[in-house]
Amino acid sequence: MFNTSKEELQAMLQQLDQALYNHKNWLDELTRTIICRLPYDPNDVAEDAHRQCRFGKWCYGNPPQAFREHPAFVATAIEHHRMHQLGARLLLASAHDASGLPKDYDSFRNALDRLRLEIDTLKCEIEDSMYNRDPLTGAENRVRMLTKLRELHEAVKRRVHPCGIAIMDLDHLKTINDNYGHPMGDQVLSTAVRHVMAHLRPYDSVFRYGGDEFLISLSDADPQITKTVIERICEGFATLTFATDRPKAISTTVSFGITQLDPDVSVEESINRADMALYAAKTSGRNCACVWDPSMKHKLDGETGSSRIPIL
Repeated sequence: MFNTSKEELQAMLQQLDQALYNHKNWLDELTRTIICRLPYDPNDVAEDAHRQCRFGKWCYGNPPQAFREHPAFVATAIEHHRMHQLGARLLLASAHDASGLPKDYDSFRNALDRLRLEIDTLKCEIEDSMYNRDPLTGAENRVRMLTKLRELHEAVKRRVHPCGIAIMDLDHLKTINDNYGHPMGDQVLSTAVRHVMAHLRPYDSVFRYGGDEFLISLSDADPQITKTVIERICEGFATLTFATDRPKAISTTVSFGITQLDPDVSVEESINRADMALYAAKTSGRNCACVWDPSMKHKLDGETGSSRIPIL
């Protein structure tokens, strides 16, 4: 999934569709050159041919950071480069020595098929991100949350890699809504989530858990990494301000409850632990991150008579 807004995803998809159109035109011209034995374009046999074509200018230009670092985009760029290398070999063989033409053609077609597979995967991931996102914040929606967490849980159980999770809650959002109106509250909410996304890796996820609560999953993160990432995000909120129709800008803080996906308990129980840690953060004065430990359950049971089971 892409950690970016729906508007940016739509722009990415439009750019990719245009790049695909340009790629098809380039391929048509290359095919015509070979079949009709026309002089080839020197740019198509240059070392940087993959950067000269219009698809390459888009791919190696300046796409958004979230796009450029995504594994599907990286794989597309690699396959595009390989295809151009084999395309250059095919053009040279066609022009000078046709004895190896069938083999060069087969290699080129295989590379083209791999490129198309990567492009289709990239488009699928963009579309999946677009249609499975909370429209206000750009976070993934709740429907996908348990499915994704159970996949990560299986990897944890197989000892493939650890996974940290955290529940984030904006402190005093109701006060902002009451004093400045819900549009300002929505702006604060969406900016907060974008701030979180900017500090995560492409394979981490943010889910809208409910209201002003969000669940963050950190794949391949041990307890120390999880705590460090969340504390850095928490501290970064101190730099965020929001202009209003009044002379003074407003700011907000967040609270986090942190835990790991435990291989020996259900995903739901791990979420419940993060929820208890969040409760501890809020009762500790907010604007902090608390890590779950077993004593929290006993304390919470003593205060409320039961643990805070999330509605799933």
